[in-house]
Amino acid sequence: MSGGTDHLLTALFMAVVAAAVGYPSRRSATDLDATPRTTVTFDELSGVRFFSMHTLNYSTLLLEDDQGILYVGARGAIFALNSSDVADGSHRTIHWEASPEKQMDCLQKGKNNKTECFNHVRFLQRLNSTHLYTCGTYAFHPLCAAIDADRFMLPSHFEEGKEKCPYDPARGYTGLIVDGGLYTATRYEFRSLPDIRRNLHQRPLKTEESPLHWLNDAEFVASVLVRESKDSPVGDDDKIYYFFTERAGEETTSFFDKSQVARVARVARVCKSDVGGKKILQRKWTSFMKARLVCYIPYYEVLSSVCSLDAGNWASTVFYAAFTLSAQWRTMEASAVCRYSISAVQQAFEGPYMEYQDTARKWSRYDGAVPEPRPGSCITDHSRRKGYNSSQDLPNSVLDFVKLHPLMFEEVKPGGGEPLLVKKNVAYSRLAVDRVQALDGHAYDVLFMGTGDGWIHKAVVVGSGIHIVDEVQVFRDPQPVESLVISHAQRSLYVGAASGILQVPLASCARYASCYDCILARDPYCAWDGRACRPTATTASTGLVQDIQSGNKGCRSSSGRGFPTWKNRTVLQGDDVLLPCDQRSNLARAVWLLNGSKVPGSGQDRLRVGVDGLLVTDTLPQHSGEYRCYGEERGLRTLLAAYSLSVLPEVPHSPTAAPRPHAASQTDSDMKVAYVSAIVALVVLCAVLSGVLLYMSCLEKRKGKYVLGEPRPASVELQTVSANCLRKGRREEEEEELTYPDGCLRIIPGEAPTAPTSPVKELPAVVPPLPPPPPLPAELTNGVGALPSVLRKMNGNSYMLLQQQEEPLASPLYSASFTEELSKILEKRKHTQLVEKLDESSV
Repeated sequence: MSGGTDHLLTALFMAVVAAAVGYPSRRSATDLDATPRTTVTFDELSGVRFFSMHTLNYSTLLLEDDQGILYVGARGAIFALNSSDVADGSHRTIHWEASPEKQMDCLQKGKNNKTECFNHVRFLQRLNSTHLYTCGTYAFHPLCAAIDADRFMLPSHFEEGKEKCPYDPARGYTGLIVDGGLYTATRYEFRSLPDIRRNLHQRPLKTEESPLHWLNDAEFVASVLVRESKDSPVGDDDKIYYFFTERAGEETTSFFDKSQVARVARVARVCKSDVGGKKILQRKWTSFMKARLVCYIPYYEVLSSVCSLDAGNWASTVFYAAFTLSAQWRTMEASAVCRYSISAVQQAFEGPYMEYQDTARKWSRYDGAVPEPRPGSCITDHSRRKGYNSSQDLPNSVLDFVKLHPLMFEEVKPGGGEPLLVKKNVAYSRLAVDRVQALDGHAYDVLFMGTGDGWIHKAVVVGSGIHIVDEVQVFRDPQPVESLVISHAQRSLYVGAASGILQVPLASCARYASCYDCILARDPYCAWDGRACRPTATTASTGLVQDIQSGNKGCRSSSGRGFPTWKNRTVLQGDDVLLPCDQRSNLARAVWLLNGSKVPGSGQDRLRVGVDGLLVTDTLPQHSGEYRCYGEERGLRTLLAAYSLSVLPEVPHSPTAAPRPHAASQTDSDMKVAYVSAIVALVVLCAVLSGVLLYMSCLEKRKGKYVLGEPRPASVELQTVSANCLRKGRREEEEEELTYPDGCLRIIPGEAPTAPTSPVKELPAVVPPLPPPPPLPAELTNGVGALPSVLRKMNGNSYMLLQQQEEPLASPLYSASFTEELSKILEKRKHTQLVEKLDESSV
C-alpha cells in the first residue's frame, strides 16, 4: 500500500470513528492519536538487564518486592531471580518438563510438537507464608503443585489441574488466590465451555450452562480483587472482577440501538463469600453478573489487557483497558486505551437487567418486576437483617432470576465519555500502571504499554488525555510483550516475552541533556536540579524544576542547551551544502534563522528545510551568513546548531585542467556520442548498485529507515557537494587548503568513454580491488570516506547522504571503473540541481 493511500485510509477511518460515535468529545478523533515525544531504539538502550535460559515463553511473573525476588514461570521451568538485578547469575531454577509419555499422548492428539506439547507454566502465585502455588499445561494434561518457597523444589505429589488451568497454552486465562481460594477463568478442557471457577480451600463454584450460557466463547484477559468490604457502610463483600471478550448476539442497548456485533468486551463480577444456592444453582455462582465494557469507538471490541490502581482506598480504584480492532478491521492496526472508575462499574451492575427473548432471538431490556433481595448482589447488612446470612438462604425466585438474567442493560462507560488514547499502527498487548507524586503536589498515573512488536510506550495521564513520554524498543527481534510488572523498591519495570525477561529502569532521566529536554519530556519521575535531569525518587526536592501539566515552565536559560559550537562552512558559488540539525524530539519543529531572520521552509530562494537540516542548493554569495537551527516545542525554542556559511566566487580553471563535458569547444557530434555513452554507462551502474543496495539493506533494518553496513556515527555530516574542489598537487596544496578549510566532496570532470561498436566495455570476470585511498588530511573535515549509508527524504526529494569516517574504508566496490562512473554521474548532476517536482530525486 502506498504512503498516500495509507494516510487516506487512516484519515477515513478516524473520520468514520468520529462520525459513528457521536460521543460528547472535547477533542477530535485525530487529537487522540498521541505521538511519542522521543524514540529510543534497541541499540540506544542503557541501564537494562536481560535474563534468558534455554527455554521460551517467560510470561508468568510474580514479584515479591519485600523479599527482593521475581518468580518467573516459563516453558518447562520456574525461576527465582534477584529483583535488583535479574542478570546477576544468582537465580534458582526448577525444571518442570512434561513427561515423554504425556508428550506422546499430545502428539497422538494431533497437537504441535514445537509449541503445544510442553509444560507451559500459566499460574504462579503465593499460596501462604511458606508455599507458592503453580499450574502448567503439561502437554494438554494440566497439573498443579504447591512449591516450598525456601527449598524451591517441586513436591513429590502433583494435583489434577483440569479444574484450575487451561489445557491449551494459547487460551486466554486469568487467576487469583484470594484468602485461600483459587479463582480462575478459562476454557479448562477441550470440549468444555469457558468458565469462572473457584477451587482449593473454599467451596467449589462455577458458572451456569443452562438454560442460558452465562459465558459465550469467552477469552479472558484479567481478574482484579477489590476489597469492597473494607470500611463499607453497608457491610458489603469483597468482589472479584473479570475482564474478557466474548461472542454476542444481537443486543439492543442504550448506546448501540441496532448493532449486530460478533465480539464484545465485558466485565463480570462475583462475590467472595458466595457459596452457591441450596437447591437451585447448587455449586454455581449466585452473584454472577456481567456488563458491556465500551470505549465509545466502534470495532474496538477486543480486549487485550487490563490493569488496576487504587490510592489505598478501594473507592478510588480505576481500571485501564487496552482495546484492539476486531475482525472487521484486520487490514488496519490500531489500539485504544480507556479508563473506568469503580463507581462506573457499580452503576452498571445496579441498573436494569436484560432478558433473552426466544421469539426474537435477541437480548432486550427487562422491565418486569425484580425480586428481593436484589439478584446478583452480595450479602449485606440489609440482607442479614431480613434473615439472609448466606447465598444458600436466598429465595428460589431470586436464584431463578439470576439464572435467566446474567447480563446488565447499562454499559460501563469510560471516564470523561471518551478514550484517553487512540493509536494508529500499534497493537497494545499489555498494560501496567504506576501512580507518581509530582512536585506540583498532584498524583499522576503513568502507563507502560507494551506492543505486539517488542516496544514499550511510557505515557502520563494528564487530565482527560495522554502524553506519551517516549517509545522504547526493548527487544531487537519483534515479539509481543506478554507481561509487565512494576517494582517500586527497585524502581524497575520487568518485561516478560517469549525470549526472556528484561529489567528496565522506570526513569531514564540522564537521557535528557538540558533543562528544556527535562521539562518538555513531562516525565513525572524526572526533574531538573539546575545542572542535570535527576530522578525525583533519589533527589532532594529542594531546587528541582518540573512541569507535568504544560511542559514549558521553569527553565531560565533562553537556549536550554547553552550555545552549541559554531561550525564554519566554506563553499564555492554553485555548490550544494547541507547544514545538519538533529531534532531529538518527535514533537519539535525546526526553525532556521539566517542573520536573525526566519528562513522560509517552502523551498524559496534555493533554501529547503527538511528532517535532516537545511539544504542550500546552487549557492550564491548572498547565501553567506550566520545560520541558527532551533527546535520549537510547546512555545519554547532550543538552539540546536549554529553555522557560519561563506560562499566564495567560483575559482577559474587552469589551462591544463581537464575539459568540462559541456565545453563550448566540443562539437555537436562529440556531444551526442558522449551523452549516449554516459546514458548506457549509467544504466549499467544503476543495475549494479541496485543489486548491492538490495542485498545490503536486507542485512540491517532500523525502524523507519535502512542502514547499510555499520551505523553512522553521530558526528558524520555531509556539508558540500561541489564540482570545484581543486585537484591537490604540490603547487595547489596551499591554495586548496585556503579555499576549502572545511573540505568538500570533490567531483571529477570527464567524459564518458566511447567505442565504435558498443559504448559499454565488457568487464573482466574478477576485478582486483585497488588499495584503499590514502587518508584525508585532518583539516579536510568534510571529506568522504565511504559509500552512501543512509537514504533519507528532504521535502520529497531524495538525497544520498555520504558517510564520513576518520579512517579510510576499504570496500570491494571501490574500483577504478566505479569511481570513474561515479565521477561522471556527480558531474552531470552538479548542473541539474534540484527540480521543482517533488516526486523526482536529486543527488
